[in-house]
Amino acid sequence: MRLTTAKRVRKYFGAATIAAAAMLLHTEAALAESDWPTGPVNMVMHTKAGGSSDVFIRTLAKELEPEINQNIVVINSPGGGGATQMARIRAAKPDGLTLGINTLTHFTGMLTNLKGTFSPDEFSWIASTQEDAILLFVRSDSEIKTLADLVAKAKENGGQLNIGGFGPVGSMQNIGISMLEQAADIKLNWVAFNATPDIVAALLGGHVDIGVSNLGAVSSFFDANRIAGLGVLGKERLTGLPDVPTFGEQGYEVDTSWLQVRGVFGPAGIPEETQQKIADAFHKAMRSEDYQTYARNAGVMDSWMGPKEYADFAKRVSDVAEKQLKTAGLIE
Repeated sequence: MRLTTAKRVRKYFGAATIAAAAMLLHTEAALAESDWPTGPVNMVMHTKAGGSSDVFIRTLAKELEPEINQNIVVINSPGGGGATQMARIRAAKPDGLTLGINTLTHFTGMLTNLKGTFSPDEFSWIASTQEDAILLFVRSDSEIKTLADLVAKAKENGGQLNIGGFGPVGSMQNIGISMLEQAADIKLNWVAFNATPDIVAALLGGHVDIGVSNLGAVSSFFDANRIAGLGVLGKERLTGLPDVPTFGEQGYEVDTSWLQVRGVFGPAGIPEETQQKIADAFHKAMRSEDYQTYARNAGVMDSWMGPKEYADFAKRVSDVAEKQLKTAGLIE
């Protein structure tokens, strides 16, 4: 049977309407899968500009912004070994628009100087991003050239060597130094700073004898021959600093699993779906060529834990940190 013109028109537009509706539903589903909370996204940092974590997020932001299609605003909020940053994040709405980068010091701090002020269950632990060994360095004209020189000098001066690092006693870097003190049977005088640039400035100004950092924040000073490496707390030498031996290579056996860990966290209560979107976006941006070039030059290792794995990690690392703090005599 032949269709009249009117029937053919109705049939055509009926099919077109159905196709348009199907396309709309497909588009909405795609948006639902890729949607990020409406920004900008505020990244609150626990260090001043120029610290290792600050360099990390500013480098990644260039790849992350087009991935989430909105701006990232980095807010430096140093103070209290992370307390100022953590207070701002804890008080934020759990909408994924206020996030921060955490390190191992956040977990050690909640067992020491921040105990009773913050606890892990007040935050959403969203994704891991980096693992990073710490290293010791001195001014390039220092008479201390090796860990053996450092140990001899420390014994000679009865613990009067000043070593500058991030955070108070009980911070991630401080615990690493405590483990070296035990392995070498020495004592050093810990001087706490809120950012790596302050550590380098104090070292170059002669206010501390030794500095502690991760490579990313001090690589330019190595390139300019203003500082020299003493040792790396890790299983292997850093790819970006291959001439600096590990603690173990120099005869000082320290737990090489004690690595700096950087991750993304936010206030408690962020929906699981939103946490997963945030983790996926960070990890996709980390695969970019520019970011990978930075990461390899900085000697960091990529870490890919999502919300569930990172939340479980937060519990495990808190237990490990408690054990290390007790071994170092920093808590009972």
